[in-house]
Amino acid sequence: MTLPLLARPKWEVADVIREYGEAFLNKHGGHLTHTQKQALRDLGRCRTAALGGHVEECLDCGHQRMAYNSCRNRHCPKCQALTRAQWLERQAEHLLPVEYFHVVFTLPREVGDLALLNPKVLYDLLFQAASATLREVAANPKRLGAQVGVLMVLHTWGQNLHHHPHVHAVVTGGGLSCDAQGVVDGTPKWVSCAKGYLLPVKVLSRVFRGKYLEGVREAFEEGKLKWPRHVNGSMDADGLRKWLGPLYRKEWVVYSKRPFGGPQQVLKYLARYTHRVALSNSRLADVSNGEVTFSYKDYAKGNERKEMTLSADEFLRRFLQHVLPKGFVKIRHYGLLANRQREMKLGLCRLLLLVVLGAKRASADQQPEATAATPKCEKCGGTRLIKRKLPASRGADSSSPVGADSS
Repeated sequence: MTLPLLARPKWEVADVIREYGEAFLNKHGGHLTHTQKQALRDLGRCRTAALGGHVEECLDCGHQRMAYNSCRNRHCPKCQALTRAQWLERQAEHLLPVEYFHVVFTLPREVGDLALLNPKVLYDLLFQAASATLREVAANPKRLGAQVGVLMVLHTWGQNLHHHPHVHAVVTGGGLSCDAQGVVDGTPKWVSCAKGYLLPVKVLSRVFRGKYLEGVREAFEEGKLKWPRHVNGSMDADGLRKWLGPLYRKEWVVYSKRPFGGPQQVLKYLARYTHRVALSNSRLADVSNGEVTFSYKDYAKGNERKEMTLSADEFLRRFLQHVLPKGFVKIRHYGLLANRQREMKLGLCRLLLLVVLGAKRASADQQPEATAATPKCEKCGGTRLIKRKLPASRGADSSSPVGADSS
């Protein structure tokens, strides 16, 4: 897979960090997690002399080009393209020739606020409740009566960088039958959903609400939740009931978007969504005078493109809200796509759907192998290039969370 070369944006999140990160840390460092500080350090040094790299020299004309190493932090806007391409290549092997649906589960603001204090517990619960809801409702014989495949990705942001935790689910438009009537000679059959329709959204919303709030209650009883200071003293069992009451009566936002169509449309969607960070460099319009201006879509006005200006301090505060806990898995698979027995289940699905993989593989084997383009000198076009390793710059302050020598 060849990735197109894109023009470097005028401004980058790294520019904001290098210019204003030190002042931000001096003011807020005591409230940041180690992972958030690490993100500041990594993004500020990405592709600078601080991380080392290599110099490429042309033996024909003597032209030199320096390239610095990437930070590889998953929250870095510059380090996602290669990771995304490799991940997409693996996912293509798991796609079935069926219609796919896009379902979004969103936490209410009150729960989202609590999730900021308990990201690992409550984001994990978001995955558990949303995936269990899809699988339970789909397995109901009154609905689909099948085990579906689900891929989920967590997003914690809105377009204006405010905290807005939700999961995007890609769901197969059908699955393996669950009931005895759908089993022939001990083998499940494939059950397709109705054209353009997966499951009732109102049912999904209410089941999701019940599962999530029950999970919150269990986490509270197990002592896993932190509460804001102003409610901590009153948050006993009775206080929890009072807090949960309005949330049980509230309609939770779950919506199903227009179905994708086939596997190729799903891959295009995944390429846009799975490895996103809170804000891409291309959305930055200006970084100057202690302020950051960036573009966003106003969903309330038909996705109208607008610009927002924040102080650098507020911009970094919002950006760091979306740094996930260390080791937290933001892309997960369930049902037919769960790691356990995935190959066996997908193989059965393909047989039931009459897909002959061998023919596809044979056809692919006959295609000429893609060869990597020969590197050329950007000045004279020569191909006699040599590379020398550049060590990390000693001029960069390795003790500073954001310091970097970008010369």
